[in-house]
Amino acid sequence: MTEQLSADDWIKEGLKALAKSGFTALKADPLARSMGVSRGSFYWHFADLGAFHAAVLKRWREIAAEQIIADVEAGSDDPLKALLRRSFGARLELERAVRNWAAFDAAAQGAVRAIDRRRIDYIETLLAKRGLEPGKAQARAQILYWTFLGFALSGTPVPAARLQGQLDEIMRMVSA
Repeated sequence: MTEQLSADDWIKEGLKALAKSGFTALKADPLARSMGVSRGSFYWHFADLGAFHAAVLKRWREIAAEQIIADVEAGSDDPLKALLRRSFGARLELERAVRNWAAFDAAAQGAVRAIDRRRIDYIETLLAKRGLEPGKAQARAQILYWTFLGFALSGTPVPAARLQGQLDEIMRMVSA
């Protein structure tokens, strides 16, 4: 690359490497090689590997929760349906990679706990807006989230028509 890289460029490359190869790929040398630059550029933007890892986790939290919530809220569709379509229709390699990382790293574990809480709270809010009493909204939000995690961690592709049928059934179950 001939242009000067930004911290954002490194974070984006880190997210790609994480999704493709796992957390062990989050090192200056392999990332620099993949970007065609020296690792000095890495250390220009990040004090050390820990600072880079923190930046990658922060961005993951932004894209895996806040960006999705903002998109769902901006749409004119039923927010819960939109959230389910978006969550279950997404490529989830990054989700699996971060959760695997969390099994070995306290900072990643903290990020996963925070995003789990944020997502569950948001689902609970959507269910409450649909008229569910607080206890039911809380229970169903947790169950919906466990359903998503099972789907995400299984890594098993589901044909689009079958997935839509499953999402329709989830909506019926939540609305019952």
